[in-house]
Amino acid sequence: MSKKIKETVRTLLVEGKIRGFLGLIERDGHVMPHLFGDPQELEHLSLGDHGRAGDARYPLNQILIQLMRAYPEETFAVLVRGCDERGLRELFKWQQLREEKVIPIGLGCPEELARACECEKPFPDNLLDGPKGEKVEGQKVARVNAMDIDARLRFWKAEFDRCIKCLGCRNICPMCFCKECTLEEANLIDSGEIPPANPTFHLVRAIHMVGRCIDCGLCEEACPADIPLRTLYKKVAEIVSEEFGYKTGYTVDEKSPFNIIEVK
Repeated sequence: MSKKIKETVRTLLVEGKIRGFLGLIERDGHVMPHLFGDPQELEHLSLGDHGRAGDARYPLNQILIQLMRAYPEETFAVLVRGCDERGLRELFKWQQLREEKVIPIGLGCPEELARACECEKPFPDNLLDGPKGEKVEGQKVARVNAMDIDARLRFWKAEFDRCIKCLGCRNICPMCFCKECTLEEANLIDSGEIPPANPTFHLVRAIHMVGRCIDCGLCEEACPADIPLRTLYKKVAEIVSEEFGYKTGYTVDEKSPFNIIEVK
């Protein structure tokens, strides 16, 4: 367990600088999200199973949105890895969170997690503890790019045909914050049909995530059909980068070309 993170959070709580810290706690052998309000609770603070960051991952930013909607004038700290920090930046730009009310507690991801994620930046700028890992060159998108167009179509259709529209990818996504979700539209895809018609569902969601996906990979982890969703969204991000020169969450002030919200 990181003493540096524990002591930093303890100081913030004792000095009254935050209402609470949104992180992970271990209870009865299980790691789960928890809002720490009492410094004594920090004895049970966890960074993941067996003390390795990233073994247990949750969409903490998604929980933070709900928390701050309930307590808009309070300040909270939150545990962030590289992808989480990218998410915070975009949520600030989309006016889902107020930057002055959020204190990120930065944690670098272990090498094995960075490799599995093919992460371009497996640590936050505001790094408090953990490794400052190197960029991992991706192979997932390259393998699909190597196929001819007909083979790609067959590949994705076969993958999408396994979808049962459980909405797990939507529900776990820290960047899905719409109050009304188009994916629930009955005319888009019949949820009573198993397997439902595809690939409409995933193509619509991929378009909605343009400029918002932070490459956390939680959608793929949640998918019971093992659809390579991370590869799909990495490809979308590649197109956005090539066509618009924009990389989600890597800049503090520059907004996605698809974010047309005006700051009031």
